[in-house]
Amino acid sequence: MRRRWLSFWNTLALILLIAVHAHAAGTIKIGVAGPLTGDQGALGQELKNGALIAVEEWNAKGGLLGQKIEIVWGDDQHDPKQAVAVANKFVNEGVVGVVGHFNSSCSIPASTTYRDGKVVQLTPASTTPQFTERGLWNVFRVCGRDDQQGGVAANFIVRKLKKKRVAVLHDKTTYGQGLADETKRALEQAGIKPVYYGGITQGEKDYRPVLTALRQSDPEVLFYGGIYPEAILLTKQMRELGMKTTFISGDGVWAKEFPSIAGKAAEGAFITFTPDQTKIKEAQGVIKRHKEKFGTGVGAYTVYSYVAATLLLEAIAATHSTDGVKIADQIRKAKWKTALGPIQFDRKGDVLVSPYVVWEVKDGKFVELQ
Repeated sequence: MRRRWLSFWNTLALILLIAVHAHAAGTIKIGVAGPLTGDQGALGQELKNGALIAVEEWNAKGGLLGQKIEIVWGDDQHDPKQAVAVANKFVNEGVVGVVGHFNSSCSIPASTTYRDGKVVQLTPASTTPQFTERGLWNVFRVCGRDDQQGGVAANFIVRKLKKKRVAVLHDKTTYGQGLADETKRALEQAGIKPVYYGGITQGEKDYRPVLTALRQSDPEVLFYGGIYPEAILLTKQMRELGMKTTFISGDGVWAKEFPSIAGKAAEGAFITFTPDQTKIKEAQGVIKRHKEKFGTGVGAYTVYSYVAATLLLEAIAATHSTDGVKIADQIRKAKWKTALGPIQFDRKGDVLVSPYVVWEVKDGKFVELQ
């Protein structure tokens, strides 16, 4: 009998040892989601690169909670339905938190799946106010909001350019129409009623019929809410039609592809975005590592993605937990030192301070206006 008990305890000890070893050898999974391929693939690559650098840094230091960190990739191709499929995949695979999505139209429907799965979501780029206005406990964004950005664009049009005839166009997406509407609202508060308001469809190749109709209102400025692939076509086709209208847009157009592909048609365009990241002292480390690893400078949202991933990992480390509610509480209550400078969140999940400035395309490059 004694031998049987010894055998039982030895077997139990072996099982426990194997279980402990398996746990230590396991991984902590985080999801990274965005348009990793397709016409917005360049933007998805920025999210991918920033998160990858952050995770590699932590793994080089030994990982997190005694385990290596693994990234689970999710390509939503800026399609809301695909974003929900990605969200379900992440929840089923046991991710602790998500960096993403890029487009507001994807972040919003995915966020409810993450909420139900008790997964924290930090978007580096979704700017539509609706994302954080729904009272979800699990959502955060490290970027600003369209009501802030639209106000800056309208103020620039009215006070700096001193223009009154403004056309407003959008791409019918949650982000694009949201930004256009916020800009339109700010213009109207300043006493300017747009001479034209309308939408285009993403993915089409000929916007000349819309531009021809728009031209009848004789606009001095065209504000466009949308992403850079359509902005490239709009500016090119505007110039082909002989339109000298000033083109203004938002952060979705702040991509090197816009001036490089649109060429002369993009010259003189104005884009609202955050201040030059290359001049932020705290960002120099990640900018250097990006150059060493990928051979190029950072994109518009690379540092934002890096910050989102780092905040998630730091919150897990601070709570010694992978519980989503505990991680979210930590993110919301702490004051964070990040590669974008100090960040603190309000109860909704928005950053307390989010400056927007205006950039101009000059000689094929974005130049920040002072």
